Amino acid sequence: MVNLKHSNTVLINLAISSIIPFLIWGPFFPDLIVSISTLFFLYHTIKEKNFYYFINKPVIIFFIFCIIAITCSLLAENILLSFESSLFYFRIGVFSCFIWYLIDKDKSIIIFFYYALILCFSALVIDGYYQYFNGENIIGFKMTGTRVSSFFGDEWIMGSYLSRLFPLLFALFLIKQKKRFEIYYIGFLFILVDVLIYMSGERTAFFFLNLSTIFIIILIKEYQKFRLVTFVIALICISVLSINSSELTDRMFVDTAKDMGLTKNSTEKENNSKDEVEVTIFGPVYDSLIRTAYNMFKDKPILGHGPKMFRVLCKNEKYAVGKYSCQTHPHNFYVQLLAETGIVGFLFLFCSLCYVLYVALMQFKSILLKQNRYLSDYQVCLLAGMIVTLWPFSPNGNFFNNWMIVIYSLPVGFYLQSVYSKKTK
Repeated sequence: MVNLKHSNTVLINLAISSIIPFLIWGPFFPDLIVSISTLFFLYHTIKEKNFYYFINKPVIIFFIFCIIAITCSLLAENILLSFESSLFYFRIGVFSCFIWYLIDKDKSIIIFFYYALILCFSALVIDGYYQYFNGENIIGFKMTGTRVSSFFGDEWIMGSYLSRLFPLLFALFLIKQKKRFEIYYIGFLFILVDVLIYMSGERTAFFFLNLSTIFIIILIKEYQKFRLVTFVIALICISVLSINSSELTDRMFVDTAKDMGLTKNSTEKENNSKDEVEVTIFGPVYDSLIRTAYNMFKDKPILGHGPKMFRVLCKNEKYAVGKYSCQTHPHNFYVQLLAETGIVGFLFLFCSLCYVLYVALMQFKSILLKQNRYLSDYQVCLLAGMIVTLWPFSPNGNFFNNWMIVIYSLPVGFYLQSVYSKKTK
Protein backbone atom coordinates (compact mmCIF):
# COMPACT_ATOMS: atom_id res chain seq x y z
CA MET A 1 0.00 0.00 0.00
CA VAL A 2 1.03 3.63 0.24
CA ASN A 3 4.59 4.12 1.50
CA LEU A 4 4.55 7.35 3.47
CA LYS A 5 7.55 9.10 4.93
CA HIS A 6 7.31 10.22 8.56
CA SER A 7 6.99 13.92 7.68
CA ASN A 8 4.23 13.15 5.21
CA THR A 9 2.47 10.96 7.76
CA VAL A 10 2.44 13.78 10.31
CA LEU A 11 0.95 16.19 7.78
CA ILE A 12 -1.68 13.68 6.70
CA ASN A 13 -2.59 12.86 10.31
CA LEU A 14 -2.88 16.56 11.08
CA ALA A 15 -5.04 17.18 7.99
CA ILE A 16 -7.36 14.24 8.69
CA SER A 17 -7.80 15.02 12.40
CA SER A 18 -8.54 18.67 11.52
CA ILE A 19 -11.92 17.40 10.43
CA ILE A 20 -12.96 17.55 14.10
CA PRO A 21 -12.68 21.37 14.49
CA PHE A 22 -13.84 21.98 10.92
CA LEU A 23 -17.13 20.22 11.72
CA ILE A 24 -17.91 23.16 13.99
CA TRP A 25 -17.74 25.58 11.05
CA GLY A 26 -20.02 23.55 8.82
CA PRO A 27 -19.98 20.77 6.22
CA PHE A 28 -17.81 22.32 3.47
CA PHE A 29 -14.28 21.72 4.80
CA PRO A 30 -15.02 18.30 6.35
CA ASP A 31 -16.53 17.15 3.07
CA LEU A 32 -13.53 18.58 1.20
CA ILE A 33 -11.16 16.62 3.44
CA VAL A 34 -13.20 13.45 2.88
CA SER A 35 -13.26 13.95 -0.89
CA ILE A 36 -9.52 14.62 -1.18
CA SER A 37 -8.73 11.68 1.12
CA THR A 38 -10.94 9.43 -0.99
CA LEU A 39 -9.22 10.41 -4.24
CA PHE A 40 -5.78 10.03 -2.66
CA PHE A 41 -6.52 6.61 -1.19
CA LEU A 42 -8.25 5.27 -4.30
CA TYR A 43 -5.42 6.45 -6.54
CA HIS A 44 -2.75 4.64 -4.56
CA THR A 45 -4.94 1.57 -4.07
CA ILE A 46 -5.53 1.21 -7.80
CA LYS A 47 -1.92 2.10 -8.66
CA GLU A 48 -0.51 -0.56 -6.37
CA LYS A 49 -3.37 -3.02 -6.98
CA ASN A 50 -3.72 -3.67 -3.28
CA PHE A 51 -7.39 -3.82 -2.29
CA TYR A 52 -6.89 -5.29 1.17
CA TYR A 53 -8.87 -2.59 2.98
CA PHE A 54 -11.89 -3.03 0.70
CA ILE A 55 -12.12 -6.84 0.77
CA ASN A 56 -14.12 -7.45 3.94
CA LYS A 57 -17.82 -8.00 4.57
CA PRO A 58 -18.77 -4.62 6.09
CA VAL A 59 -17.11 -2.58 3.33
CA ILE A 60 -18.43 -4.83 0.55
CA ILE A 61 -21.96 -4.57 1.96
CA PHE A 62 -21.59 -0.79 2.15
CA PHE A 63 -20.53 -0.57 -1.50
CA ILE A 64 -23.52 -2.74 -2.45
CA PHE A 65 -25.73 -0.21 -0.66
CA CYS A 66 -24.07 2.58 -2.67
CA ILE A 67 -24.88 0.74 -5.91
CA ILE A 68 -28.47 0.30 -4.74
CA ALA A 69 -28.72 4.03 -3.93
CA ILE A 70 -27.41 4.95 -7.40
CA THR A 71 -29.88 2.53 -8.99
CA CYS A 72 -32.71 4.18 -7.04
CA SER A 73 -31.53 7.57 -8.33
CA LEU A 74 -31.58 6.31 -11.92
CA LEU A 75 -35.24 5.43 -11.42
CA ALA A 76 -36.10 8.70 -9.63
CA GLU A 77 -38.40 11.40 -10.93
CA ASN A 78 -35.53 13.91 -10.86
CA ILE A 79 -32.37 11.92 -11.60
CA LEU A 80 -29.88 14.79 -11.33
CA LEU A 81 -31.25 15.98 -8.00
CA SER A 82 -31.20 12.45 -6.62
CA PHE A 83 -27.63 11.90 -7.82
CA GLU A 84 -26.50 14.77 -5.59
CA SER A 85 -26.97 12.42 -2.64
CA SER A 86 -26.15 9.01 -4.07
CA LEU A 87 -23.50 9.32 -6.79
CA PHE A 88 -20.51 10.01 -4.55
CA TYR A 89 -21.84 8.55 -1.32
CA PHE A 90 -19.22 5.79 -1.58
CA ARG A 91 -16.57 8.33 -0.55
CA ILE A 92 -17.57 8.04 3.09
CA GLY A 93 -16.85 4.32 3.13
CA VAL A 94 -13.48 4.89 1.47
CA PHE A 95 -12.71 7.56 4.06
CA SER A 96 -13.42 5.11 6.90
CA CYS A 97 -11.05 2.62 5.25
CA PHE A 98 -8.44 5.38 4.95
CA ILE A 99 -8.63 6.03 8.70
CA TRP A 100 -8.19 2.29 9.24
CA TYR A 101 -5.14 2.33 6.97
CA LEU A 102 -3.60 5.34 8.72
CA ILE A 103 -3.95 3.69 12.13
CA ASP A 104 -2.27 0.58 10.78
CA LYS A 105 0.64 2.59 9.42
CA ASP A 106 1.09 4.99 12.32
CA LYS A 107 -0.97 4.83 15.49
CA SER A 108 -0.05 8.41 16.26
CA ILE A 109 -3.18 9.44 14.35
CA ILE A 110 -5.08 8.23 17.42
CA ILE A 111 -3.28 10.90 19.44
CA PHE A 112 -4.03 13.53 16.80
CA PHE A 113 -7.74 12.72 16.93
CA TYR A 114 -7.71 12.51 20.73
CA TYR A 115 -6.25 15.98 21.22
CA ALA A 116 -8.41 17.44 18.43
CA LEU A 117 -11.48 16.19 20.32
CA ILE A 118 -10.16 17.44 23.68
CA LEU A 119 -9.41 20.86 22.18
CA CYS A 120 -12.81 21.22 20.52
CA PHE A 121 -14.80 19.90 23.48
CA SER A 122 -12.90 22.20 25.84
CA ALA A 123 -13.46 25.20 23.55
CA LEU A 124 -17.18 24.48 23.30
CA VAL A 125 -17.44 24.05 27.08
CA ILE A 126 -15.69 27.36 27.78
CA ASP A 127 -17.63 29.25 25.12
CA GLY A 128 -20.93 27.50 25.84
CA TYR A 129 -20.92 28.33 29.53
CA TYR A 130 -19.78 31.86 28.75
CA GLN A 131 -22.76 32.21 26.42
CA TYR A 132 -25.14 30.82 29.04
CA PHE A 133 -24.08 33.30 31.72
CA ASN A 134 -23.58 36.32 29.44
CA GLY A 135 -26.33 35.90 26.84
CA GLU A 136 -23.88 35.72 23.95
CA ASN A 137 -20.70 33.80 23.18
CA ILE A 138 -17.20 35.24 22.73
CA ILE A 139 -17.78 36.09 19.05
CA GLY A 140 -21.23 37.60 19.57
CA PHE A 141 -23.65 34.76 18.85
CA LYS A 142 -26.67 35.37 21.09
CA MET A 143 -28.71 32.79 22.95
CA THR A 144 -32.30 32.01 22.04
CA GLY A 145 -34.14 31.77 25.33
CA THR A 146 -32.05 29.54 27.58
CA ARG A 147 -30.66 27.36 24.79
CA VAL A 148 -26.89 27.32 24.23
CA SER A 149 -25.43 26.93 20.73
CA SER A 150 -21.88 28.33 21.17
CA PHE A 151 -19.94 28.62 17.89
CA PHE A 152 -22.76 26.93 15.95
CA GLY A 153 -24.78 30.15 16.08
CA ASP A 154 -28.36 29.76 14.90
CA GLU A 155 -27.83 26.09 14.01
CA TRP A 156 -28.99 23.92 16.89
CA ILE A 157 -26.46 21.13 16.42
CA MET A 158 -23.92 21.71 19.19
CA GLY A 159 -25.56 19.01 21.29
CA SER A 160 -25.58 16.65 18.33
CA TYR A 161 -21.88 17.30 17.72
CA LEU A 162 -20.95 16.62 21.34
CA SER A 163 -23.21 13.61 21.90
CA ARG A 164 -22.22 11.85 18.66
CA LEU A 165 -18.47 12.38 19.10
CA PHE A 166 -18.37 11.78 22.86
CA PRO A 167 -18.10 7.94 22.55
CA LEU A 168 -15.13 8.35 20.18
CA LEU A 169 -13.41 10.64 22.67
CA PHE A 170 -13.99 8.11 25.46
CA ALA A 171 -12.68 5.29 23.25
CA LEU A 172 -9.44 7.13 22.51
CA PHE A 173 -9.13 8.13 26.16
CA LEU A 174 -9.23 4.46 27.16
CA ILE A 175 -6.28 3.39 25.01
CA LYS A 176 -4.06 6.41 25.58
CA GLN A 177 -1.37 6.43 28.22
CA LYS A 178 -2.56 8.91 30.82
CA LYS A 179 -1.11 10.88 33.69
CA ARG A 180 -3.12 11.46 36.85
CA PHE A 181 -3.85 15.14 36.16
CA GLU A 182 -5.13 14.18 32.69
CA ILE A 183 -7.62 11.72 34.19
CA TYR A 184 -8.91 14.43 36.53
CA TYR A 185 -9.21 16.88 33.65
CA ILE A 186 -11.11 14.42 31.46
CA GLY A 187 -13.45 13.56 34.32
CA PHE A 188 -14.21 17.25 34.87
CA LEU A 189 -14.63 17.74 31.11
CA PHE A 190 -17.09 14.83 30.90
CA ILE A 191 -19.27 16.39 33.59
CA LEU A 192 -19.27 19.79 31.92
CA VAL A 193 -20.01 18.28 28.49
CA ASP A 194 -22.93 16.24 29.85
CA VAL A 195 -24.48 19.36 31.36
CA LEU A 196 -23.74 21.44 28.26
CA ILE A 197 -25.60 18.96 26.04
CA TYR A 198 -28.60 19.42 28.30
CA MET A 199 -28.18 23.21 28.16
CA SER A 200 -28.29 23.06 24.36
CA GLY A 201 -31.97 22.17 24.58
CA GLU A 202 -31.49 19.44 21.96
CA ARG A 203 -33.69 16.66 23.22
CA THR A 204 -32.42 14.04 20.78
CA ALA A 205 -28.81 14.85 21.65
CA PHE A 206 -29.55 14.51 25.36
CA PHE A 207 -31.23 11.17 24.71
CA PHE A 208 -28.20 10.00 22.70
CA LEU A 209 -25.92 11.02 25.56
CA ASN A 210 -27.92 8.90 27.99
CA LEU A 211 -28.18 6.00 25.53
CA SER A 212 -24.45 5.83 24.78
CA THR A 213 -23.52 6.35 28.45
CA ILE A 214 -25.71 3.50 29.67
CA PHE A 215 -24.43 1.31 26.84
CA ILE A 216 -20.83 2.04 27.83
CA ILE A 217 -21.28 1.71 31.61
CA ILE A 218 -22.95 -1.69 31.28
CA LEU A 219 -20.43 -3.18 28.84
CA ILE A 220 -16.98 -1.84 29.76
CA LYS A 221 -14.66 -3.01 32.53
CA GLU A 222 -12.00 -0.36 33.12
CA TYR A 223 -13.13 3.17 33.95
CA GLN A 224 -16.68 1.91 34.45
CA LYS A 225 -16.94 3.56 37.87
CA PHE A 226 -15.16 6.63 36.48
CA ARG A 227 -17.87 7.17 33.86
CA LEU A 228 -20.66 6.27 36.28
CA VAL A 229 -19.49 8.81 38.85
CA THR A 230 -19.03 11.60 36.30
CA PHE A 231 -22.46 10.90 34.84
CA VAL A 232 -24.18 10.88 38.24
CA ILE A 233 -22.52 14.18 39.16
CA ALA A 234 -23.65 15.62 35.81
CA LEU A 235 -27.23 14.47 36.47
CA ILE A 236 -27.17 16.18 39.88
CA CYS A 237 -25.97 19.39 38.22
CA ILE A 238 -28.69 19.04 35.58
CA SER A 239 -31.30 18.63 38.33
CA VAL A 240 -30.12 21.83 40.01
CA LEU A 241 -30.10 23.62 36.65
CA SER A 242 -33.63 22.40 35.91
CA ILE A 243 -34.93 23.74 39.21
CA ASN A 244 -33.53 27.17 38.37
CA SER A 245 -34.54 27.21 34.69
CA SER A 246 -38.19 26.42 34.14
CA GLU A 247 -37.96 27.35 30.44
CA LEU A 248 -35.27 24.75 29.77
CA THR A 249 -37.10 22.16 31.88
CA ASP A 250 -40.34 22.79 29.97
CA ARG A 251 -38.56 22.28 26.64
CA MET A 252 -36.72 19.12 27.63
CA PHE A 253 -39.50 17.35 29.53
CA VAL A 254 -42.89 19.09 29.56
CA ASP A 255 -42.95 19.96 25.84
CA THR A 256 -41.68 16.49 24.98
CA ALA A 257 -44.58 14.91 26.85
CA LYS A 258 -47.02 17.28 25.12
CA ASP A 259 -45.56 16.58 21.68
CA MET A 260 -45.91 12.85 22.26
CA GLY A 261 -49.53 13.33 23.35
CA LEU A 262 -48.85 12.09 26.86
CA THR A 263 -50.23 15.27 28.46
CA LYS A 264 -52.54 18.12 27.52
CA ASN A 265 -52.22 21.82 28.18
CA SER A 266 -54.92 23.60 30.18
CA THR A 267 -56.84 24.78 27.09
CA GLU A 268 -56.98 21.28 25.65
CA LYS A 269 -58.20 19.90 28.96
CA GLU A 270 -61.05 22.43 29.13
CA ASN A 271 -62.16 22.00 25.51
CA ASN A 272 -61.57 18.27 25.14
CA SER A 273 -61.80 16.90 28.63
CA LYS A 274 -63.45 13.66 27.47
CA ASP A 275 -61.34 13.15 24.36
CA GLU A 276 -58.48 10.69 24.29
CA VAL A 277 -55.06 12.11 23.66
CA GLU A 278 -53.46 10.87 20.43
CA VAL A 279 -50.11 9.43 21.43
CA THR A 280 -47.26 9.80 18.94
CA ILE A 281 -43.64 8.69 19.13
CA PHE A 282 -41.91 11.91 18.10
CA GLY A 283 -44.65 14.56 18.14
CA PRO A 284 -47.21 15.83 15.59
CA VAL A 285 -44.66 17.32 13.16
CA TYR A 286 -42.49 14.22 12.96
CA ASP A 287 -45.55 11.98 13.00
CA SER A 288 -46.91 13.77 9.92
CA LEU A 289 -43.57 13.43 8.13
CA ILE A 290 -43.33 9.73 8.98
CA ARG A 291 -46.84 9.03 7.73
CA THR A 292 -46.07 10.87 4.50
CA ALA A 293 -42.86 8.88 4.03
CA TYR A 294 -44.75 5.66 4.72
CA ASN A 295 -47.24 6.49 1.96
CA MET A 296 -44.30 7.00 -0.41
CA PHE A 297 -42.88 3.64 0.64
CA LYS A 298 -46.17 1.85 -0.03
CA ASP A 299 -46.19 3.29 -3.54
CA LYS A 300 -42.66 2.00 -4.34
CA PRO A 301 -41.74 -0.54 -1.66
CA ILE A 302 -38.78 -2.26 -3.35
CA LEU A 303 -36.42 0.54 -4.46
CA GLY A 304 -38.25 3.65 -3.29
CA HIS A 305 -38.42 7.00 -5.05
CA GLY A 306 -34.69 7.80 -5.00
CA PRO A 307 -32.41 9.66 -2.55
CA LYS A 308 -33.36 13.31 -1.99
CA MET A 309 -36.83 12.75 -3.44
CA PHE A 310 -38.78 13.12 -0.21
CA ARG A 311 -38.48 16.92 -0.39
CA VAL A 312 -40.04 16.84 -3.86
CA LEU A 313 -42.77 14.25 -3.46
CA CYS A 314 -43.96 15.24 0.01
CA LYS A 315 -45.82 18.10 -1.71
CA ASN A 316 -47.88 15.57 -3.64
CA GLU A 317 -51.39 15.19 -2.21
CA LYS A 318 -51.11 11.48 -2.96
CA TYR A 319 -48.61 11.10 -0.14
CA ALA A 320 -49.01 14.14 2.14
CA VAL A 321 -50.53 13.58 5.58
CA GLY A 322 -51.38 16.60 7.72
CA LYS A 323 -50.16 20.17 7.61
CA TYR A 324 -46.59 19.30 8.60
CA SER A 325 -46.08 16.73 5.85
CA CYS A 326 -43.31 18.41 3.87
CA GLN A 327 -39.69 19.12 4.76
CA THR A 328 -36.36 18.23 3.19
CA HIS A 329 -36.41 14.79 4.86
CA PRO A 330 -38.67 12.86 7.26
CA HIS A 331 -36.28 13.20 10.25
CA ASN A 332 -35.76 9.48 10.77
CA PHE A 333 -33.07 7.47 8.97
CA TYR A 334 -35.10 4.27 8.69
CA VAL A 335 -38.24 5.98 7.44
CA GLN A 336 -36.19 8.08 4.99
CA LEU A 337 -34.52 5.00 3.51
CA LEU A 338 -37.86 3.21 3.21
CA ALA A 339 -39.29 6.14 1.24
CA GLU A 340 -36.20 6.89 -0.85
CA THR A 341 -34.46 3.52 -1.29
CA GLY A 342 -37.24 1.08 -0.43
CA ILE A 343 -36.93 -2.09 1.59
CA VAL A 344 -33.68 -2.97 -0.21
CA GLY A 345 -31.86 0.15 1.02
CA PHE A 346 -33.56 -0.02 4.41
CA LEU A 347 -32.12 -3.49 5.03
CA PHE A 348 -28.58 -2.10 4.95
CA LEU A 349 -29.24 0.15 7.94
CA PHE A 350 -31.36 -2.44 9.74
CA CYS A 351 -28.68 -5.13 9.36
CA SER A 352 -26.09 -2.69 10.71
CA LEU A 353 -28.27 -2.17 13.79
CA CYS A 354 -28.69 -5.94 14.19
CA TYR A 355 -24.91 -6.40 14.06
CA VAL A 356 -24.28 -3.80 16.78
CA LEU A 357 -27.01 -5.27 19.00
CA TYR A 358 -25.68 -8.80 18.41
CA VAL A 359 -22.10 -8.02 19.43
CA ALA A 360 -23.39 -5.98 22.39
CA LEU A 361 -25.41 -9.01 23.54
CA MET A 362 -22.36 -11.24 23.08
CA GLN A 363 -20.39 -8.82 25.24
CA PHE A 364 -23.11 -8.85 27.89
CA LYS A 365 -23.23 -12.65 27.80
CA SER A 366 -19.46 -12.89 28.28
CA ILE A 367 -19.75 -10.56 31.30
CA LEU A 368 -22.55 -12.59 32.90
CA LEU A 369 -20.71 -15.89 32.36
CA LYS A 370 -17.42 -14.34 33.50
CA GLN A 371 -15.70 -15.40 30.28
CA ASN A 372 -13.10 -13.55 28.23
CA ARG A 373 -14.82 -10.43 27.03
CA TYR A 374 -16.14 -10.55 23.48
CA LEU A 375 -15.15 -6.91 22.91
CA SER A 376 -12.49 -4.62 24.31
CA ASP A 377 -13.61 -1.51 26.18
CA TYR A 378 -12.26 0.49 23.25
CA GLN A 379 -14.54 -1.37 20.84
CA VAL A 380 -17.54 -0.96 23.15
CA CYS A 381 -17.14 2.83 23.08
CA LEU A 382 -16.80 2.83 19.29
CA LEU A 383 -19.98 0.77 19.03
CA ALA A 384 -21.68 3.28 21.33
CA GLY A 385 -20.77 5.92 18.75
CA MET A 386 -22.51 3.80 16.12
CA ILE A 387 -25.60 2.97 18.19
CA VAL A 388 -26.54 6.67 18.44
CA THR A 389 -26.59 6.76 14.62
CA LEU A 390 -28.39 3.44 14.19
CA TRP A 391 -30.98 3.86 16.95
CA PRO A 392 -34.37 3.72 15.18
CA PHE A 393 -36.66 5.34 17.76
CA SER A 394 -35.52 8.94 17.65
CA PRO A 395 -35.64 11.91 15.28
CA ASN A 396 -32.60 12.28 13.02
CA GLY A 397 -31.18 14.58 10.40
CA ASN A 398 -30.83 13.73 6.73
CA PHE A 399 -29.16 10.34 6.20
CA PHE A 400 -27.30 11.70 3.16
CA ASN A 401 -26.32 15.03 4.76
CA ASN A 402 -22.59 15.76 4.30
CA TRP A 403 -22.06 16.98 7.87
CA MET A 404 -23.87 13.98 9.31
CA ILE A 405 -22.15 11.30 7.24
CA VAL A 406 -18.71 12.60 8.23
CA ILE A 407 -19.57 12.29 11.92
CA TYR A 408 -20.98 8.79 11.73
CA SER A 409 -18.12 7.55 9.53
CA LEU A 410 -15.43 8.34 12.13
CA PRO A 411 -16.05 5.57 14.70
CA VAL A 412 -16.50 3.10 11.84
CA GLY A 413 -12.92 3.56 10.63
CA PHE A 414 -11.50 3.07 14.11
CA TYR A 415 -13.72 0.04 14.73
CA LEU A 416 -12.83 -1.66 11.43
CA GLN A 417 -9.15 -1.30 12.29
CA SER A 418 -9.70 -2.83 15.73
CA VAL A 419 -11.51 -5.85 14.26
CA TYR A 420 -9.62 -6.60 11.07
CA SER A 421 -6.08 -5.56 12.05
CA LYS A 422 -3.92 -6.29 15.06
CA LYS A 423 -5.66 -5.40 18.30
CA THR A 424 -5.09 -1.85 19.51
CA LYS A 425 -3.22 -1.92 22.79
